[in-house]
Amino acid sequence: MWAMKSLGILLSGRGSNLAAIADSIDAGRILDARIAVVISNKADAPGITAARQRGLTTLVIPSRGRTREEHDREVAGALKQHHVDLVCLAGYMRLLSPWFVQQFPQRILNIHPSLLPAFPGLEAQEQAFAYGVKVSGCTVHFVDEELDHGAIIVQKTVPVLDSDDEHTLAARILEQEHVAYTEAINEVLHGGFRIAGRRFVKSQKAEF
Repeated sequence: MWAMKSLGILLSGRGSNLAAIADSIDAGRILDARIAVVISNKADAPGITAARQRGLTTLVIPSRGRTREEHDREVAGALKQHHVDLVCLAGYMRLLSPWFVQQFPQRILNIHPSLLPAFPGLEAQEQAFAYGVKVSGCTVHFVDEELDHGAIIVQKTVPVLDSDDEHTLAARILEQEHVAYTEAINEVLHGGFRIAGRRFVKSQKAEF
């Protein structure tokens, strides 16, 4: 039996990936983990309301009018106060400062709705659809100091159908995001891994 691990969720919007993570924990698909705190930079984020309805500990740490590092220091302090083992970005619409990333080395996950390195940044599904790709998907990766750049942990592919528009494609990608995030959290918390260059390599002994 693994020791219980604590997750910190950062979000800015609807929180669909928060809900998927919480559901996976409740269903035993994510093993020996709990959500210790959910933090949003926006008081009106639907995800923070959903987290409260689930009885989760929530914090709103507004970012407006503050420097990036000033805000990041308060968020990092809250995560450390709740003894978080892994930070999961779930629609967190802020770039993290290098200082923040350094506080949680190989302990920050993000999910992006494309097969990175293709289509980083905002509106990835719309980018993929407009480009005419035949296969898209999602990527869970470690967060480093560059945008959508860290080592890839899990990817899921989604075919682009002739009948698709950017909205139907985005909806099918989102379904796979929920599956991929669960797999990635288990891999990082319990599977054991090492980073070889840019490659996430499973190992027998956890280095977390």
